[in-house]
Amino acid sequence: MTPMIRWGVLGCAGIAAKAAIPAIQSSRLGRVAAIASRDAGKASDMAARFGIAKAYGRYEELLADPEIDAIYNPLPNHLHVPWTIRALEYGKPVLCEKPIALDAAEAITLAAAQKTAGLPVAEAFMVRHHPQWKKARALVAEGRIGEARAVQTIFSYYLDDPKNVRNRADIGGGGLFDVGCYAINTARFLFGAEPLQAIALVERDPVFGTDRLASGLLAFPQGRQLAFTCSTQLALTQKVTVLGTRGRLEIPIPFNAPADEPMRLILDDARDLAGGGREEIAIEAVDQYREQADAFCEAILSGKPLDTGLEDAIANMKVIDALFRSAVSGRWEQP
Repeated sequence: MTPMIRWGVLGCAGIAAKAAIPAIQSSRLGRVAAIASRDAGKASDMAARFGIAKAYGRYEELLADPEIDAIYNPLPNHLHVPWTIRALEYGKPVLCEKPIALDAAEAITLAAAQKTAGLPVAEAFMVRHHPQWKKARALVAEGRIGEARAVQTIFSYYLDDPKNVRNRADIGGGGLFDVGCYAINTARFLFGAEPLQAIALVERDPVFGTDRLASGLLAFPQGRQLAFTCSTQLALTQKVTVLGTRGRLEIPIPFNAPADEPMRLILDDARDLAGGGREEIAIEAVDQYREQADAFCEAILSGKPLDTGLEDAIANMKVIDALFRSAVSGRWEQP
């Protein structure tokens, strides 16, 4: 019988209820065995909703449970590093939501704790596990659009609830942390390289103080570029376009791909503007959160390194840091 990883979930975040917990419950290698919240009633309600055996009113109680093998940390951004380190101190591997930290220095502190513990820690970029992104990267590597030189990304939604954690600057709210991080991560993934410079324009909400609209430009080696816009107060939009010397590749729903719907990539050789060279590539329906959970379980069970570890998370945070510095300085900044 295949061993099953028993997960503990810290908090009752929306992403946990909407995506992560259902994905783990349906995964091959794991089940959620416990959930904790500072509100014991919320933990009990969530446990009953998803058939979770244990509910705790304190995070420490869950971490101390010897029957928990791994932790999923979807807490607000400012609690990612402190509670991931605490989980490591209890001997628990951690899958932590993005962004992994509030800045690269904090992420480096986490990496030091992870090295001491010798346990897996990963930033939960579920998109890396979806076959549409693996296929997109393969198409770029194969030269199907010629030499890929530019990526253009848009990721936005509208949220003006002052109580929502995404609108609280004091705990790591704002668009760059919440959605801009995807644009950066996926461009690095497609190019297989790290940006050399970054420049940004940021507009902040006058009440919340969060970055509600940000546009960035990253300069990669060999003249390649990422241009992106992200926002927490614009119409719901997602799109990625990869432009090459002989064609273009579009990913219509790049980040929040529905688990039960096939996706598609659009490849166009750019022979004309009417789509004369258009080809649609079907991608099977996949729960990217489930794939992510199973990949993490496999790393725990096999003892093999994660495909994407904290080095990648630190690199992404360095770019976000550079973009925030650039928004203040008005200059190009180095990650």
